[in-house]
Amino acid sequence: MSDKTKRPVGQEAIDEKGWWLAHKFLVLRRVSQAFFLGLFLLGPWFGIWWVKGNLSGSLTFDILPLTDPFIFVQTLFALHWPETTAIIGALIVGVTYALIGGRVYCSWVCPINPVTDGAHWLHDKLGLQKGWQPKRSTRFWVMGMVLVVSAVTGTIAWEVVNPISMLHRGLIFGMGFAWTFVLAVFLFDLFVSRRGWCGHLCPVGAFYGLLGTRSVVRVSAVKRSECDDCMDCFAVCPEMHVITPALRGTDADTPIILSADCTNCGRCVDVCAPDVFKFTTRFDDTLAPARTERKKPKHQSEASRAA
Repeated sequence: MSDKTKRPVGQEAIDEKGWWLAHKFLVLRRVSQAFFLGLFLLGPWFGIWWVKGNLSGSLTFDILPLTDPFIFVQTLFALHWPETTAIIGALIVGVTYALIGGRVYCSWVCPINPVTDGAHWLHDKLGLQKGWQPKRSTRFWVMGMVLVVSAVTGTIAWEVVNPISMLHRGLIFGMGFAWTFVLAVFLFDLFVSRRGWCGHLCPVGAFYGLLGTRSVVRVSAVKRSECDDCMDCFAVCPEMHVITPALRGTDADTPIILSADCTNCGRCVDVCAPDVFKFTTRFDDTLAPARTERKKPKHQSEASRAA
């Protein structure tokens, strides 16, 4: 491993590509999250009702219905038949995320993502241990439990504690009890489990991951042979286990990240100075020679410890 690994995460990319290209997808994600949140706040704050509702269910320009598919499924488990507009809305949202990647919702739309990213940033700055790391399958058990509770109680169970909805209510009605759920997520990721909420517990992320299992939009390590082992991609990836099969596979292995856990956040594209990664489709058959065999590093960098 070269001396580059001793530098701060992303510094090599900044030096090689400039600040903007080393942060492009991070900035675009924040703009996207602010845009969607702003659309829902235009009505309550300014009386401009282009969009009525929230991320659970909404109506845009009194024409376009959009429904969270996870809410829709809970409704069915609760033995309530949704309105036609809710069914249409769920189909629109479901098909969209099935094509572009289910967990694109997590990294490009969900307003809790900046909260957990902020907790991760502070966690690293404070040099805290990664803490409790439940199995990633735990979120699927949580999702299953939510559906069971919905079936037993006849309610949309997750909305009682959903921090996404709580954040919306807090922004509309002011600081109150709803914010305790958002604060709990922040403190959990900061002190209890690094990237624990989105990566291990959130049932919404679990559901959208299943929805995007066969999605078209993907990230590919197409130039993996040029990887310099800086480990920055692992340090910034919220689901770092998805990188290894694509980046460190053999010539016969696809360089495309096919795991449904990938959020398509684009941070690996940002921080990679040799531009190993790029956005593509799952049908991309571009040849990607495997990396040459490396010697095991003697010292761990900040980035490698994060991985």
